[in-house]
Amino acid sequence: MTWLITGGAGYIGAHVARAMAGAGESVVALDDLSAGVPARLPAGVPLVRGSALDADLLRRVFAEHRITGVVHLAARKQVAESVARPTWYYAENVGGLATLLDAVAEAGIRRFVFSSSAAVYGTPDVDLITEDTPCAPVNPYGETKLAGEWLVRAAGRAHGIATVCLRYFNVAGTAAPELADTGVFNIVPMVFDRLTRDEAPRIFGADYPTPDGTCIRDYIHVADLAEAHLAAARRLAAEDATGDLTVNIGRGVGVSVRELVTLIGEVTGDTRPALVEGRRPGDAPRAVASADLAAKELGWTARHDVREMVASAWEGWQRLHAR
Repeated sequence: MTWLITGGAGYIGAHVARAMAGAGESVVALDDLSAGVPARLPAGVPLVRGSALDADLLRRVFAEHRITGVVHLAARKQVAESVARPTWYYAENVGGLATLLDAVAEAGIRRFVFSSSAAVYGTPDVDLITEDTPCAPVNPYGETKLAGEWLVRAAGRAHGIATVCLRYFNVAGTAAPELADTGVFNIVPMVFDRLTRDEAPRIFGADYPTPDGTCIRDYIHVADLAEAHLAAARRLAAEDATGDLTVNIGRGVGVSVRELVTLIGEVTGDTRPALVEGRRPGDAPRAVASADLAAKELGWTARHDVREMVASAWEGWQRLHAR
């Protein structure tokens, strides 16, 4: 098989490209480079610059590279931005996915992996979130991911496309310094950014019904996430692959925000106390995955712990911000 990875030069996409190419899979990356970095891609992986919303480009890429499967990661993914620009998020994330699925069906491609998110669940009041936990997203970003899952499954049924939807929990770390996240939108780089500017980390809310009063989250190393994509692709590569599968991708281990900030201080050597500010709207007290189904269906389990995530991310951050 030859797999097209949309968003393949991005933070997660490049890790997926590296994992799949390293395992002997034939891959091609498509990226508009709005956030992607070409140098992240492994040697020998072709990069096509362009958007997954460009139907004519997709047709050419599918034909020229003889694509037989798609791993779709390209998406807008900033929660606050989605609240401010909901129609754009729907157009990009759902409209773009519709364009891609039309092109996939037209080309006779029958394998599709979709990058979803734990944001589809919203703020469930459960100890462990299973795939059967009701979905009730609380922002337009999460809504577009849930609508995307519906669309992927519907297109799969209509056109005989075997599909896997991966619901990521909180992604962190890097497999190599040069693959580090260049954005400052997730908690680990946000704390690094504060420390680099000689400012104390911030904690939003310390009065939640949790042991230390701060939110509890499930963090997954991006290298483990990449391996989950490889496992999904290999499941779909089977000649008899049919139907759809939706699984959580997490460790099943909760880490509080205060614990994470303390660990970041240990790794960076900057142990100044965090500033506690008011809660942010929509933050669940606890969001931890049950990862049992991924282990059962994909033969995948996470291998890296949170300290490895923070240490690798810090090494990458220092490389990015070296003077």
